[in-house]
Amino acid sequence: MLYIGVDLGTSACKFLLVDETGKVCNQVTREYPLSMPHTGWSEQDPAAWWQACLEGIPALLQGFDSAQVQGIGMGGQMHGLVALDAADRVLRPAILWNDGRTAKQTDYLNKEIGRETLSKYTGNIAFAGFTAPKLLWMKENEPDLYAAIAKIMLPKDYLVYRMTGVHATDYSDASGMLLLDVEHKCWSKEMCEICGVKEEWLAHLYESWQFVGTLKPDAAAALGLPESVKVCAGAGDNAAAAVGTGTVGKGHCNISLGTSGTVFISSEAFGVDATNGLHAFAHADGGWHLMGCMLSAASCNKWWMDDILKVTDKDYPAEQAPITRDKLGRNPVFFLPYLMGERSPINDTDARGTLIGLSMDTTRADITQAVLEGVAFAIRDSVETARSIGVEIPRSNICGGGAKSPLWCTIMANVLGIPLDILVTEQGPGYGGALLAMVCCGKYATVQEATNALVHVSRTIEPDAELTALYEERYQKFKQIYPTCKPLFKALAE
Repeated sequence: MLYIGVDLGTSACKFLLVDETGKVCNQVTREYPLSMPHTGWSEQDPAAWWQACLEGIPALLQGFDSAQVQGIGMGGQMHGLVALDAADRVLRPAILWNDGRTAKQTDYLNKEIGRETLSKYTGNIAFAGFTAPKLLWMKENEPDLYAAIAKIMLPKDYLVYRMTGVHATDYSDASGMLLLDVEHKCWSKEMCEICGVKEEWLAHLYESWQFVGTLKPDAAAALGLPESVKVCAGAGDNAAAAVGTGTVGKGHCNISLGTSGTVFISSEAFGVDATNGLHAFAHADGGWHLMGCMLSAASCNKWWMDDILKVTDKDYPAEQAPITRDKLGRNPVFFLPYLMGERSPINDTDARGTLIGLSMDTTRADITQAVLEGVAFAIRDSVETARSIGVEIPRSNICGGGAKSPLWCTIMANVLGIPLDILVTEQGPGYGGALLAMVCCGKYATVQEATNALVHVSRTIEPDAELTALYEERYQKFKQIYPTCKPLFKALAE
């Protein structure tokens, strides 16, 4: 039997064909554009996501018997606002997770409604990327379109709708809307009232592995699949990636170095840190998790390599080659990785990328190293927030495009001071989506059972005591940079 995992990302949609042993039999990627019509804005046409499916899934199935496909599971970029009218037509381009236009609305929610009130209703405070502030922005700036809303969807849920005709979402993805009572796993009537959201606009809630529907006849024909294929609710990208890395159950951690960077700590119980610096979300395994999310992680390295250095043929390893062990922990240059503002744990849309410590003898390699280290230090900020409330993180998985760099993984292990496990199969949200599809189709009884059977560690990167001590000293200096620059960031934004 075969299962399809879909990873709906910010720049591309990745499709995996996975057999029942967990082997990835084929993979296909289809890219699409990202629109930034104004500084700090980030939008995408949902039609591009569906077109990627129409092209990618038939290509994925070439050379395979499509009749063997049992189910489809999705992991998708979170928080994006997809607004539909009464005829289920998309009203405007989706406003994405990394869009920063909602500073005013976020301030209104956090300051006038109040962080304590928001945390009471949802377990979280408002961040600019969340869905609820986007709705308030739309209400204020596009009232005619807002008045036409009949359904609110998240990106991956729009694909589930196109496949099944069902308006569905899962608890993990819905957690990032600021409209869900995360602890009790239901829509918050109070938040809907605050944001002017009608409950009929909201999709039906499911656990991530639960069956939503089979393929509509037209969708099945277009995708080259049987109508009997089951589609499960899927999960937000980070929860799906956590499933794909076996980060389920009590006290497991996963660090993802994708376009954004995340620290994901699974839990069997709901919990919130005192400052709401970390997100308290539902997990795709039926439990909960704490998550720190930085908006620019591997994208910082991509920006530096592609846009600034213009690296030929994307030969990133050649750029990193001069960064030898004797240079680690001794770099005088620091980088704040806030290229699109920042979410966890500082929640500051005005924050910006900053290089500090430059001198006449600073080299190209020094800045490359600073970019990698800056992301690692920012990831540690979230880890420290979790540790501050007694969460123990003795080790972690690491995944994402950035984890393909041995140098970056070495830096990360020593900045955090813990072993990092690299998995045999690391395919991110798409692989987690495929595992959820297996549970949906009855191959495994639970998500934990599926990950125990199919997720295995390939190798472990151990921290070095000398480097960990050096990075501890550097991190203490890094921690002083943002508080010092914060007033300037706000002044520059005015």
